[in-house]
Amino acid sequence: MTKIATRKEFEAVDAFGVGAPNEAFAQYFIGESFLKPATDLENGEFPLFNVAFEPGCRNNWHVHHASAGGGQILICTAGEGWYQEWGKPAVSMEAGSVVCIPANVKHWHGAKKDSWFSHLTFEPAGEDTSNEWLEPVTDDVYGQLA
Repeated sequence: MTKIATRKEFEAVDAFGVGAPNEAFAQYFIGESFLKPATDLENGEFPLFNVAFEPGCRNNWHVHHASAGGGQILICTAGEGWYQEWGKPAVSMEAGSVVCIPANVKHWHGAKKDSWFSHLTFEPAGEDTSNEWLEPVTDDVYGQLA
């Protein structure tokens, strides 16, 4: 386990960099997150982002919809965090952890209470894709995680 308590420590180990405040999606997060493109977005063929979360930050429950293909892939690059699918126990993530999320699965992800966390995120190509943001992960649900 590699908990990272301070931003300074985190910036020293996150190979992709913290990036800019994730203002465009801030309404779907509890706490502050940061977004940094890891690929050339001008080309647009393979959008890959590094998302960094301050300790305690998590995104809302959400679904990546698709009629075929789609979904989301998370690759933890630094720190420690959580991934959870609706109705299932949360899964601990640390550098090197990979989570493949099928399309149409309700889930959330974010940092542990005492560690910065970052992951690369990629959404595989699909048909009729859309993202639906849902309710926040409550303090009760989040607070039960070790």
